[in-house]
Amino acid sequence: MYRLPYSSSLRMLALSSVLLLAACDKIPGLGPDPRIAQREEEAKAIGGACRHALRGLEDCYTLNPKAAKAAVFAGWKEMDAYMRENKLEGTPSVLGKAEKPDRTEKSSDIETETREPGTSRSRS
Repeated sequence: MYRLPYSSSLRMLALSSVLLLAACDKIPGLGPDPRIAQREEEAKAIGGACRHALRGLEDCYTLNPKAAKAAVFAGWKEMDAYMRENKLEGTPSVLGKAEKPDRTEKSSDIETETREPGTSRSRS
């Protein structure tokens, strides 16, 4: 019977363990949490949108307190480089510029149902 030398069997063991461990990222629960990667990508998108809306980083951080600041900055920086390379102008933000319509009537005077003449609204 043919026996492998000790060094050859050790090499085979090392090779087989490397091959088995190479697929560990496919095993559920051993890789990074996809929710964390999704939050980071969303924060980068927020940063890019802030840059395109001509907002400063501080404003972006203030408007999005739950977003990771490092990812927001990375997205802002990537969008800045993209806009400079392609000579794009940003679109000014309309946040805070929306005007509320002036009301001349009090809110208690607003009716939701039509009244018929001669009927009163008193409840007994």
